[in-house]
Amino acid sequence: MEQGAIYALVALGYTLVYGVLRLINFAHSEVFMIGTFTTMWVWGWMGIDQNTKIDSVGQMVMLIVIGLVAGAAASAVTAVTVEVVAYRPLRRRNAPPLAFLITAIGASLFLAEMIGIFTKRAPFGPPRIIEPAVAFAIGPFKVTNTQILVLLVALLMMAALDQFVNRSRMGKGIRAVAQDPDTAALMGINKNRIILLVFVLGGAMAGVAALLWNVRYGFTKFNVGFLIGLKAFSAAVLGGIGNLRGALLGGLLLGVVENYASGLFGGEWKDFTGFVLLVILLMFRPTGLLGESLGRARA
Repeated sequence: MEQGAIYALVALGYTLVYGVLRLINFAHSEVFMIGTFTTMWVWGWMGIDQNTKIDSVGQMVMLIVIGLVAGAAASAVTAVTVEVVAYRPLRRRNAPPLAFLITAIGASLFLAEMIGIFTKRAPFGPPRIIEPAVAFAIGPFKVTNTQILVLLVALLMMAALDQFVNRSRMGKGIRAVAQDPDTAALMGINKNRIILLVFVLGGAMAGVAALLWNVRYGFTKFNVGFLIGLKAFSAAVLGGIGNLRGALLGGLLLGVVENYASGLFGGEWKDFTGFVLLVILLMFRPTGLLGESLGRARA
């Protein structure tokens, strides 16, 4: 379930960008990757290394909060940089959709290779901030403290984003541009600002997911974003890409199915089962489980 929560947070970035620009931002997986490294680097600057023993609850909370802020900020800045440098010039020239797709793939490869060269492609990470411990058991299933933390933080951030988009003035601007950008412009809404806001929000959610990944697994590497990004994109499509609550539903469902498949058939079947679920669902419901566009979403 906690893996599904991470998928859902990353999927929100795909959903937001697609809902406004009708663009699949394949560089978003590397936005997540930048967040994982930033969180680890910040902890390293604070003196956390392989020999550090973290026993104080206060120290754990401080490290998590600082890591969350750093990861979210770094991912948001990365997402905005990709938009300004790679996508905005294409929009100004009214480039065809294929140009955006190729540019997104190019930006993704550039970021991954840049970090790969910088880190010499070696896994990186201080020790776990929180050592996994069984909190309670439901029959044969054991639930750990890290799983509870990941799930609670992810659900809280997703609920906050959902309320922001559906209740706030800027959120209404996002939905207006998603529904009809030309009419929104006539009503005084600055489209470029809304697009920047969408990339900031999507990047920040990926940064939070990056922190939760580090808390859960305690390491990262230059290609960590590839499979996570692919799963998150699948989760967005599964729930109905362009729908925030669909991203949540798709991510959690994908995580549950993968965990169930791992327990039933073995860990090597986890990825296979998740993608088979996506294919089967889209055969019968091409728009995904909820299938509602961001511009028509209701609170």
